[in-house]
Amino acid sequence: MDYDFSFFLFVASIVTGVIWGGYLLLLKSKGETFDEANEPVVVEYARSFFPIVLIVFLLRSFLAEPFRIPSASMMPTLLIGDFLLVNKFAYGIRLPVINKKIIDINEPKRGDIVVFRFPKDPSVDYIKRVIGLPGDKVAYYNKKLTINDIPAEQLSLGIYEGVGQGSDMTGSEHFEENLESVQHSILIRNESPTLEGTNVIPPGQYFVMGDNRDNSNDSRYWGTVPEENLVGKAFFIWMNWDWEHKGIGFDRIGTVLK
Repeated sequence: MDYDFSFFLFVASIVTGVIWGGYLLLLKSKGETFDEANEPVVVEYARSFFPIVLIVFLLRSFLAEPFRIPSASMMPTLLIGDFLLVNKFAYGIRLPVINKKIIDINEPKRGDIVVFRFPKDPSVDYIKRVIGLPGDKVAYYNKKLTINDIPAEQLSLGIYEGVGQGSDMTGSEHFEENLESVQHSILIRNESPTLEGTNVIPPGQYFVMGDNRDNSNDSRYWGTVPEENLVGKAFFIWMNWDWEHKGIGFDRIGTVLK
């Protein structure tokens, strides 16, 4: 079990619910009626916070969870300071806290931007793009991606100019890459060394990479992502804050991810 924010929301829901419900049962056993003016302070706080905590817990567990981009690994698609919403039911309904899937819905598609628990440390969430599906052969050589012996088309968009906390990526080559009809932007630095190799993706596993190909700690380095580690699909930027650029990036708010 991972003691993440969902766990603490779950505990808070149980504790406040037990205090409030226990107090009501105690009054009932004594034949007394609830009187807000005479309730103990701890019960007042529990009654006030229980519905709020429970609603946040349920929304975050089953519908959408906020996620902040802390690094440049998904530039230029995602910038440092982007705040995302992650669809928690895109790949199935899971029980919160223990993360056990109880209802299958969809499976990740090539090109999806996914949030997952890092296989080497499940307490840490990562965000990358799905490149390889179960059974695929994924090869990466000379800065180019090949999937099942078919090269991913790349269209040059010129030289990238970064801003704010991502300004050190200025000078990278900007490409549009095609992953089976999913067009997305990537950055490449030809002078930077990169890990090359071929991988056959095992059943129930996914090969993920960052769009910032030479500045991403991804499946090339630590392996594939098990299906049970998936958290959800990132789909929407609801806020951007980069104190090194212009503060709130109003031009990025409302961006639908692809």
